[in-house]
Amino acid sequence: MTTHTASGLSPATVVIWAGISAALHVGKIPPAIPLLHTELGMSLMQAGLMLSMVQFAGMVLGLVVGLSADHWGLRKCMLMGLSLMFFASCLGGLAPDAITLLVLRGVEGLGFLLVVTPAPALIRQNVAPAELSARMGGWGTYMSFGSALGLLLGPIVMGLWDWPTWWMFAGGVSLLAWLAVWTVVPRPLSRPAPMAPNETLAAAAGWRDRLVRTLTTPGPWLIAFAFAVYTGQWMSVIGFLPTIYTQNQISWGMTGVLTALVALVNFSGNWMSGRLLQRGWSARQTMATGYVAMGLGAMGAFLDWGGLSLPFAARYACVVLFSAVGGLIPGTLFACAVRLAPSEDTVSTTVGWMQQWSATGQFIGPLAVAWVAGAVGGWQWTWVVTLSMATLGLVLALRIQHALERKTLAAPSHG
Repeated sequence: MTTHTASGLSPATVVIWAGISAALHVGKIPPAIPLLHTELGMSLMQAGLMLSMVQFAGMVLGLVVGLSADHWGLRKCMLMGLSLMFFASCLGGLAPDAITLLVLRGVEGLGFLLVVTPAPALIRQNVAPAELSARMGGWGTYMSFGSALGLLLGPIVMGLWDWPTWWMFAGGVSLLAWLAVWTVVPRPLSRPAPMAPNETLAAAAGWRDRLVRTLTTPGPWLIAFAFAVYTGQWMSVIGFLPTIYTQNQISWGMTGVLTALVALVNFSGNWMSGRLLQRGWSARQTMATGYVAMGLGAMGAFLDWGGLSLPFAARYACVVLFSAVGGLIPGTLFACAVRLAPSEDTVSTTVGWMQQWSATGQFIGPLAVAWVAGAVGGWQWTWVVTLSMATLGLVLALRIQHALERKTLAAPSHG
């Protein structure tokens, strides 16, 4: 049952835009790194931490928040996250040094997790069953669209004003999202009655049982690791593109446009993964295609052998290939999660475990690339880090396919 307010906005639409507003904070950092280096003396490793810190909360608390959001209240959880992102971003605009900004970035990371974790369930509560697939497809674009928006708007705002204004602007977007969720997304019709002691014990036992079954089954671990090596590559390359292009004397505005386009094309791979799976492609084929494209794309974009490298246009085309075809991987992994979860009642827990490892990959990947770049004095060995992760992804794709085939053979026959 889709409802609309006087403004014409449906709750599901507002939830999707709240996710986009949260993802804008992921995309706000890369264009600002050159300014933060100049004005706050931020080192390359600190810049890597800035890119990764928003994922720290997800890396540590993703599974816990995923299991607990229903108890807290989905709407309340999202409002809490948007509040944290508003206050942390506005205070970040006043930060006197890089360390303070890093701490506030960690608070933004917790806010991001609180916004995106309850979103799918909120959408499901507020749409008719016939509309659910389309709405969930819309939700699947929140990260690429929101981060691209940050990459595109950041250079414009900072070009007109400065980086603190950009931080305040991003905080203001979170405030508008908070107001929209508060106004449009309905409160729960009733609060659950307090549970008796024996019911509380049973609920706790059920929570523990789902958690244990998920973490003692190989499938969730395989898809979680596969997600981590995908996000580690993607965030490492996208996160440092503005810095790399600025160092190559590309104008600030053009840098934002080029990086935003790379982030946006990732949507095409996500969309195509479902189409290809429906047409009979195996999970191994779609994931292997994505990992190979990411490995080769990063090599073409960054490899510099004795001063010999591809022309800029060709290197940029390699980055577009890296992001667009790499987008086949997350769509496939979400489809695999439904099949490789231990049981129907552990699908959400399995997805939460995937998201936790996704955050881990986004945290570790940029740090590894920043460390290598600092050690060799340039970005020419970035491809070694990403190719290592892509190779591991290929091994995991093969293992995931075997797990899917075993589960299919083990399924009871209905014929």
